[in-house]
This record gives sequence, C-alpha cells and structure tokens, in this order.
Amino acid sequence: MYRHVIIAALLLCSMSLLAQSNLKESNFHLGVELQTKYVWRGIEQIPEESAPVVFPQLNYQYKGFTGYVCGGYAINGKFSEIDLGVSYSYNWLTVGLTDYYYPTTDTPEDQYFNFKSRETGHCFEGYINIAPENIPAYLLFSTFFAGEDKNLEGKQAYSTYGELGAHYDFLGGHQLGLAIGATFNKSYYNGYAHNFSICNIELKYTYNLMIKSFALPLSVAYIINPVVEKAHVNLSASFEL
Repeated sequence: MYRHVIIAALLLCSMSLLAQSNLKESNFHLGVELQTKYVWRGIEQIPEESAPVVFPQLNYQYKGFTGYVCGGYAINGKFSEIDLGVSYSYNWLTVGLTDYYYPTTDTPEDQYFNFKSRETGHCFEGYINIAPENIPAYLLFSTFFAGEDKNLEGKQAYSTYGELGAHYDFLGGHQLGLAIGATFNKSYYNGYAHNFSICNIELKYTYNLMIKSFALPLSVAYIINPVVEKAHVNLSASFEL
C-alpha cells in the first residue's frame, strides 16, 4: 500500500513541475488530491479495507460561478465516488448544490440514471458558506434534501451539517486550522440515532512546499469524531492547474 502512496506523491510532484511550463490563463482548472485515509466531515468513508484515495477534479470558473466534476478512487479498488456541483459566490457568501454518487465497485451493474427516491444511489445537497474577506474564518451549513439519505424508517432524513472553522497563517507558507462540525438532527452523520451531535473536530497543519515558483500544499489533520468515538490522522497532498 505504501508503495502506491509514494508513487502517487511522486506523480503529484512531477505534475507540479510540468505545470510551470504549461500554465496559461483559463477558466478551466484541473486538480488532483491524494489522501492516506478518506475522512469526510468526521466520518471514515471506507471503514473496511481502508486505503489511500485519489481525487481527480475538473472545474470551470467564470466570475462568481463555478461548476465542477470530481471523482474519488481508492487505490485498492474497493471504493469509488463521482460528484457534480455548481455554486455561485458573491463577496463573502457562497451558495451551491452538489450531487454525490457512489458507483458499485464489485459488480458491472450500475444505475447512474436511476433517480427514484427509494432506489437511487445519488445524494443531493444544498449548502451555504459564509467566509468574510477580512476574517480568517468560515461558517458552513448544508442539508441533503433528496436522494439516498434515508432514516431508519425509510423516510427522507434531511441530514443537516454545520461547521465553524478558522485558520492562522504564519512564517510564510504555514497554516494551522481548526474546525468543529455538528449535525442538528437524526442524520447520516450520527447513524440516524441521535439529535444534535458534534461529529467532527479537526486540527490541521498545512505547509506549502515550494517547487520553484509553484506551491504544493501538504497537510496533516488530526480528526476526532465524538459520536462514534473515533480518531484519525490523515495526510493529504494536492495539486491544481
């Protein structure tokens, strides 16, 4: 497994060097992120046969509008994900919609275009993010409003998540961030078993590795999920062109 992580990291570095000679102004942007463990909003997404995950992404930006497609693929082939999203930002406010979809990995049968409420593999989310320009902090609210998100009775759960985060930049290229996330109802984030729950406490250190004039962000996050009493340490590296 570690051999695959090293190879992926070397590919990221090679891509960053190549980008310096090919970087042009464009509304399209390519990105790749590597994570040693896929932890999202405090929840480990691959609890069994865990493996590093690679996230390729393409997005289009025009003025305040952003549209993107993102994939997630475990290097052991046990997990895959496809996300589509659109958002609009104006000053400190961003509103957006995201479609999360999880293709099957152990069978050729898949139903990407099945949007029936009780059968679909899609989860549809709406969110609002508030990030004041002069304050190194943000506030996120999101809700799954349709799709696979069902409670124990089989009804739409409307899983809602909120996150407050802040960061501190120091020594040029170093950043320390803290985020606290909670869910407000019986939701995906607490196994549909509790009401208000703090499900994500994340302390993250990020260092921008400079390769000539290009920055390669490397980060290590210490993540605690009080709901399930789990803790994780996650290393990630990202590249964007």
